Amino acid sequence: MSEAITQLSIRQLLGGRDDYVIPMYQRNYAWEEGEITQLIQDVIDYLPKRGDQARNYYIGSLVVYERTDGKTPVFETIDGQQRLTTLSLLTSYLKNSKAVDLDWYANLSIHFDSREHSRATFAAIFEGRFKDDPAEILAEQQINTGILNGYRLIHKVLPHKLKENDVSPQQFADFLFRYVQIMRVKVPADTDLNHYFEIMNNRGEQLEKHEVLKARMMEKLQGCQQSQNCLHTVWEACANMERYVQMGFTPGQRSSIFGEQNWGRFEPANFDELSAALHRTQEFVDRQDAPLTLEQIIARTSVGVEQDKTGDEAPERFNTVINFPNFLLHVLRVDTQADIPLDDKRLLDTFEAHILKQPDPAAAVKRFTFSLLRSKYLFDQFVIKREFIKGADGWSLKRFKWNDGGERSRAGRGSYVNTFGEEEGNEGINRRILMLLSAFHVSTPTLVYKHWLNAALHYLFHAEQVEAQAYLQYMESVAKAFVFDRFLAAEAGLEYFAMIYGNKGVCQTRGEDVTAEALKPLLSFGNIENNLVFNFLDYLLWLEHQGDEKVKPYEFTFRSSVEHYYPQHPLPGHAPLDVETLNSFGNLCLISHDKNSRLSNFMPTAKKEFYQNNSIDSLKQHLMMKAEPWDAQAIRKHYQQMMDVLLKSLASKHVTE
Repeated sequence: MSEAITQLSIRQLLGGRDDYVIPMYQRNYAWEEGEITQLIQDVIDYLPKRGDQARNYYIGSLVVYERTDGKTPVFETIDGQQRLTTLSLLTSYLKNSKAVDLDWYANLSIHFDSREHSRATFAAIFEGRFKDDPAEILAEQQINTGILNGYRLIHKVLPHKLKENDVSPQQFADFLFRYVQIMRVKVPADTDLNHYFEIMNNRGEQLEKHEVLKARMMEKLQGCQQSQNCLHTVWEACANMERYVQMGFTPGQRSSIFGEQNWGRFEPANFDELSAALHRTQEFVDRQDAPLTLEQIIARTSVGVEQDKTGDEAPERFNTVINFPNFLLHVLRVDTQADIPLDDKRLLDTFEAHILKQPDPAAAVKRFTFSLLRSKYLFDQFVIKREFIKGADGWSLKRFKWNDGGERSRAGRGSYVNTFGEEEGNEGINRRILMLLSAFHVSTPTLVYKHWLNAALHYLFHAEQVEAQAYLQYMESVAKAFVFDRFLAAEAGLEYFAMIYGNKGVCQTRGEDVTAEALKPLLSFGNIENNLVFNFLDYLLWLEHQGDEKVKPYEFTFRSSVEHYYPQHPLPGHAPLDVETLNSFGNLCLISHDKNSRLSNFMPTAKKEFYQNNSIDSLKQHLMMKAEPWDAQAIRKHYQQMMDVLLKSLASKHVTE
């Protein structure tokens, strides 16, 4: 078996004589900004610090089947094709950018079975034939938009990441191609590939880091079974991020923790009170008779948790904006107020330092357990979720409410209502908070960069009482801080931790500190650091244009493509714009990449006809389409109008005032 496993550097993988084929049964390339950013950041994170010796970074495995036809080895890719495709796109970008010498990357090693669009798109990328407009190289029907979008995202993300981390392209390339390693696993020649592929896609999950962390925490509570059971019960209730935390407990436990009347309050003040509240419930006590091993604790279902038969919640109703391992890190940062990394690759090391190796680790574990439950309770009520109901989905900001019809487990019924009031007139602020949080969320698809969520949890955790207007005002201030103190700062922008914990979310930039003229270079095409610049502007425009019936139902979606409304390469018969005007923020809008691929070469009038029959992708673009004609003068006017909106937000304490 060891002979079937080969450790390869990325240079050996892509620059050797081996060819890798993506078979027809594999899905199309589907990585988006989140996955691509994470891969690039992972490589940067493992770069040696000054004075340290470089060490290998293992990026995962590539499972292949060696085809016997032909003289040159051809490997059919069974597992790892998304990673392989991204590495090939990344290497092609570095070669085409001329920032590093990649003479060894002379032949494309990735190929596609019976997928002419993918083959043609990748060949054009590899050969550097894609500049600004793919329509000049390939007909629209020949383009694989997923692969092209991946290449464009690398073009956008990599320079920003290198600049942000003060890493040169040469440093990045040297480490990527020499020290980043992948394990190529070759399955036996007699493998039934269809059967193998089916099993591989249905295999059980390995023990995850957060489960290992839970076991280590349990060890620190050895000798106190009640405390261990409390940790276990809380952990299991919180681990399902898509379920409201009340539903992770039995009805009796909910009453003890969340109040007798509607399970809508958080009553314990510390771990001891929480443990005692759980211990009081009969269903919890009845199951404590026999001590459990740590293996049993990891494997079994939550103590005292039964499936409630009230029909309170369909498990697929809500989708969360964060996973459990990353949520644990957010809670730890909020609780300790220490500048810890929000990277779940470092989960165990981070908790070792801040919890397990503290002078009194048992006390630290108890404190964290209490903070975890309280944070999940706050998260469920005050942070958006994606809700699927009645055949439709959308963002929601709701709290759990129990309507007591008598005997809870039989006659009562749970429901979900707007967090900040169901009454007439209160829906407005609930929607405003929802819109702002969704603008944050879609701007940062990578989990490690969800600093907006950490800001929200920090505020909620330390607030004596969460009041709608104050919460909205705080998050609007955080948005302004991110945009003006970091993304549009003339000098080096502030760090996220400093903005949230040092400045308490208060934006430091004042209206008199910045002008529309000074922002021009920072807002030109290729220089906009984060999509929140577009999305915060769209949030402000949504507030200003509520009277427009087409604007009122607008919803933020994941958009990653910056479009030139007046095209970079206009159709014959139309004059090109000068570069400064073309790349001006006044001519840019953020849309989905598939629409950009289809419409990039169209003139504004044609784009307007298309978008008039579709939902709004960008409120900024919606306003751009109202200008006739769309020329250099209209672009300058629109730029000034957008700057007026952004700078006006700095002039008021509360942007909705």
